[in-house]
Amino acid sequence: MTSGQGLGDGMPEEIAYGLAKGALASATRSLATTFADLGVTVNTVNPGPVDTGYAVGELRERVAGCFPGGQWGTPDDPARLIAWLATDEAGWITGQVINSEGGFRR
Repeated sequence: MTSGQGLGDGMPEEIAYGLAKGALASATRSLATTFADLGVTVNTVNPGPVDTGYAVGELRERVAGCFPGGQWGTPDDPARLIAWLATDEAGWITGQVINSEGGFRR
């Protein structure tokens, strides 16, 4: 799992977090190449803001306003994508950071 740090203005107040997520995106590409001969695919999912109970009050409302439908993603939203990536149908997908953000606007 990664995040959309490379899609917007970043998070200047969260430098370490942004660096870690950027490194993960780079490692995804490198690992996909490394393990391709073994038939292993490597991808990373950016789920966008998912309602896991951490955001309340003004933050929750502000973030909800960034979605076209006005509501956060649920844990099932990225989970369905991740489950599909584990199937043979996704065998051609590798080395990708896949954004599954429900239309999230920065």
